[in-house]
Parts: sequence; structure tokens; C-alpha cells
Amino acid sequence: MKRKFITNLGFLLFLNLLVKPFWIFGIDRTIQNMAAPGEYGFYFTVLNFTFLFNILLDFGITNFNNKNIAQNNHLLNKHFSGITMLRFLLAAVYFVVIFTVALIIGYDPRHLYFLAFLGFNQFLVSFILYLRSNISGLLLFRIDSVISVLDRLLMILFCSVLLWGHVFSGTFHIVWFVYAQTLAYIVTALVALIIVIKKAAFKRLHWDTAFFITIIKQSFPFALLVLLMSFYNRIDSVMLERMLPKGVGTTQVDIYAKAYRLLDAVNMIAYLFSVLLIPIFARLIKDKSPVEGMVRLSFTIIFTISVIVATGTSFFSDPIMTMLYTGQVQEAQKVFVYLIIGFIPISTTYIFGTLLTANGSLKALNIMALTGMVLNISLNYLLIPHFLAVGSAYASLATQFVTAIIQVVIAQRLFRFKKDINYMFILIMFALGVLLINIVFSNLPIDWRIAFVIAGSASVLWAMVLKLISIPGLIRLLKNG
Repeated sequence: MKRKFITNLGFLLFLNLLVKPFWIFGIDRTIQNMAAPGEYGFYFTVLNFTFLFNILLDFGITNFNNKNIAQNNHLLNKHFSGITMLRFLLAAVYFVVIFTVALIIGYDPRHLYFLAFLGFNQFLVSFILYLRSNISGLLLFRIDSVISVLDRLLMILFCSVLLWGHVFSGTFHIVWFVYAQTLAYIVTALVALIIVIKKAAFKRLHWDTAFFITIIKQSFPFALLVLLMSFYNRIDSVMLERMLPKGVGTTQVDIYAKAYRLLDAVNMIAYLFSVLLIPIFARLIKDKSPVEGMVRLSFTIIFTISVIVATGTSFFSDPIMTMLYTGQVQEAQKVFVYLIIGFIPISTTYIFGTLLTANGSLKALNIMALTGMVLNISLNYLLIPHFLAVGSAYASLATQFVTAIIQVVIAQRLFRFKKDINYMFILIMFALGVLLINIVFSNLPIDWRIAFVIAGSASVLWAMVLKLISIPGLIRLLKNG
């Protein structure tokens, strides 16, 4: 399993690093800079609003299905038709709820127009993730890896035409960006659907009320978890726009979105770990095989990456933000520092939260997520009026650390991992070493890009010295599994 994890992680990272950085920094960043002031913030707020109720589209079925298919491959043929029909029913409920809530909180016609398209996009994304859960549940990681980048590849193509193809003259309208996403998601969903239909020997959709009720009952704990986590991860920008005066709110969301975009970019790496790990953990747990080795391997890799990325980008945040954006750079830089440090606990969550999900420890996870939601909303309510977007960043950072620590403690108690003091000491030494390296190089009188690269390289070498990264060990693992 370790060999399967490392080889497929390498392939998945290769594809995503090939495609998604250009999407984030070449396309999305360009649109943020080209759109009229406040327009990207407007889009970002409505997008995050659709995320708040995303659970109604999925109801935890994707996580439940990934775990279930990984442990019982034969259920794909039996479940696919019924679950697909159920998802269409859930989509109808989702649209009723988001438009009802939108009207209650005072969304105007333009908000509602964007909400219709972005809500439909959320349905497509959710459906793609469900289809991918079947593919990865069968441990077909290479196929899943290709599907994982197809939507972004298509968006790059469509948006490049809109941005640089001279198709339209004048100002770039943010709604074009939404249309391009819709088209890319439709094509990706169709490709994934064809692949799963072939694997599932699908013939037709069928209505089965008893089956729907069974699936909803089994997936409800997963649904509650996703709902609670969505609130503490996505409500920041919605609260910024709603709590602050008109004009101020959208401006602050613009600032927050600039900083969040970079966090979203690096989060891609941590998310890819969870995509591979949930079926692997589920299979190991079903076979009653030890999981500690896989947990330690995956956590060591992601902790090393997250500390290097978070520390390096926070120390060089000012020139990085100046290079990427125009307007409100200093404000965005302050927000970014706190958000990017949160990448460390977020990465930890992608390992231990995934393990607990695969184990079915949903009650403990839901208590953790409820704690995170209450903490995040409370902190946002207290801090936004005084610190604006920076207040939301404070709230996010505190919430991510608290929830990550809770998950580590729960996993330790459930799986009774050995308490390795030496390993913990090495992790602390590594983090302190990376901190010192960046303090030194960020203050040298040389071009910041050179200093940034040298600091990152020195941090990787420090990880090798401490044997957190071992090239000979990796070669042995690839040879022997």
C-alpha cells in the first residue's frame, strides 16, 4: 500500500502541478486583476454562499461511497443507479434552499442571477466528485488523477480565449468567468460519467424509495460533518460582506479573496493526499492491517511540505503579493500571512480527518466540526467590526489549529499510536530550523526571488539532514513496496 500511495501521489501531484498553478496564477489571478473593483469580491461572496449549503447536493454520499466501494467493490453495480437518481432529487432540494435563504438575507436580482449559475456549477462539481469516488474506490488512481485536472485544463482553454483571444472588446465581465466554468464542468462530468457507466455496467436509472432512505441514513453522519466543516471554512467572506456597510464589505472580500487564492492554491497539495488516502485507509482498516505506518509516512510528507511552504511564503509575503496583484496589496498581504500559516493545521486535518472518516468515527468528527463552526462564527462576529478582513484571517487561523489538534488527539486515542518522543523532537527541530533559515534569507540584501529559492532549497536540505526526506528510503519503498 505504501508503494501504491507514493507512486500514485507522485503521478497525481505531477498532473496537478502541471495544470493548476497556471490556472490559479495565470488565469484566476489575471481575472482578479482585470475585473472591475469589487467584482471579484462579489463573485467570491456568492460562490462561498453556494458552498455553505453544498451538503444538500451530496449529503455525505461521496465520502460514504468512497469508503464503501473501496471496501466492497461489488456494490458499484448495485448502488450507482439508485445513488445517481437520489443526487438529482437532492439537487432540487439544494436549489430551493439556496434561493430561499438568499431572498431572506436580501440578495438582489444580480446576486440571484449569479447564484443560479454558481449553484448549477456546485451541482456539477458535486456530481463529478461522486463519480470520481467510484473510480478511486476501485483504486483506479491514474484515471481519477486525469479526471481531477480535466475541468481546470478546459477552463484554462476557455478563459484564455476570453482573456487574450480578442473575442470581446472592452472590460472583462466576471460573468464570462462563470460561464466558462459551467461549460468545463459539463464536459468533465460527461467524461467521468462515461467511465463509471462502463465500470458499473449501468443500464438505466430507477426509483427505489427504500434504497434512498437507507443511503441517506448511512450517509447522514458524513453529511453533517461536511455541513459543519463548510460553515467554518467558507462563512468568512459571507460574514464580511453581510456585516460591513455596503461597499466596504465587497472591498474587504476582494482583499480576503486575494489572500485566500494563494491558500487555495497550496491547499490543492494537501487535498490530493486525502483523495488517495481515504480508500487506502478504508481498505487497510477493513483488512485489519496496521495503519500507523501509512499515517506516519503521509503526515511526515505533508508536514514537511506545509512548514516549508507556509513559513517561506509568509516571510516573503510582501514581494509575492506585490508581484501577483494590483491594488490593496498591503492589506491583502496582512491577511495572507495569517491564512497561509493555517496551511499547516489544514494539512494535518487532511491526514487525521481522512483517517477518522475512513474509520467511521463520525460522531467524534462531528463534535469537532461543531466546535470549529461555533468558534469560527463567534470569532468572526467579534473581530470583523474591529479588524475587517484581517479579523476573519485571525478567526480562520485559530479555528484551523483548534480543530487539527482535536483530530490528532482523537486519532491517537482510537488507534493507540505509539508516542514517539524522538519523532516529535525531530519535527519541532525541523520547524525551528525552517523558521531560522527564512529569518536569515529574508533579511539578506539580495533579490527576494533568489533569497526565496535559496531559503526553500535550504529547508529541503534541512529535512534531508533530519531524515524526514530520505531518497534512499524512497527508492527502497518503490522497489519493495
